[in-house]
Amino acid sequence: MRNDELLEEFEAAALAAGRSILEFYRRNPVVKEKADHSPVTEADERAERIILQYLTKIAPDIPVIAEEEVARGNVRTIGDRFILVDALDGTREFIAQRPEFTVNIALVHEGAPVLGVVYAPAQAVAYCGSSAGAWKLGIGADFKVTERSRIFVRHAPPAPVALASRSHGSLQTQEYLQRHEITEIRRLGSSLKFCLLAEGLADLYPRFGRTMEWDTAAGDAVLRAAGGRTRTLDGAPLAYGKTARSDQPDFANPDFIASGG
Repeated sequence: MRNDELLEEFEAAALAAGRSILEFYRRNPVVKEKADHSPVTEADERAERIILQYLTKIAPDIPVIAEEEVARGNVRTIGDRFILVDALDGTREFIAQRPEFTVNIALVHEGAPVLGVVYAPAQAVAYCGSSAGAWKLGIGADFKVTERSRIFVRHAPPAPVALASRSHGSLQTQEYLQRHEITEIRRLGSSLKFCLLAEGLADLYPRFGRTMEWDTAAGDAVLRAAGGRTRTLDGAPLAYGKTARSDQPDFANPDFIASGG
């Protein structure tokens, strides 16, 4: 299957998962705690099952690394090409009934995210990125795409706007922003931060503290497709498929800086 066809299927899977998530939204879903003490809900689990069913049909030969499957100990061996899934990124926002949670599906090839879909079902908007570029999608009440508009990062203005995690703030982030004299800061949850950079609504997203590859891959793919970049603190592109390390769990990211133009 060609990458453009695969991206269309990613969109379909994300929309179906988002539709399921909205059935739980504002309903006080059952919340459980995983081994790492992060929350998980029945919406996370059902949405992931929906996506995995799609992927099994359309790309059975591509290994899939999905957040809740990994939490249960189900991890497939990956190669140069694999898929990362976070069926409900921003679970804390979802539980708090803030509309910033997202559905994320990405294809990684040779360590780089080359296809990505991010869908924010409560905001009726999605983003996708590939080698052909990045787009913002309007989603109708019937969960079909109503419009597509090409998006690009913006040139950095004299006073850049930074994005920071709403639920995972850190002293290092504050120090970084102060050191670079950045005073305008927007706080929000999930991979939407990458997407706001991609459509030119912000300029910088410094992230200090643990994230996992499924948290970032889809948004990172959209950002790179829009002309932005995600770099580790030594200036290297954030890489994917990080396994078999003695000092870090599989698929854990280092600190990084995502930026627009």
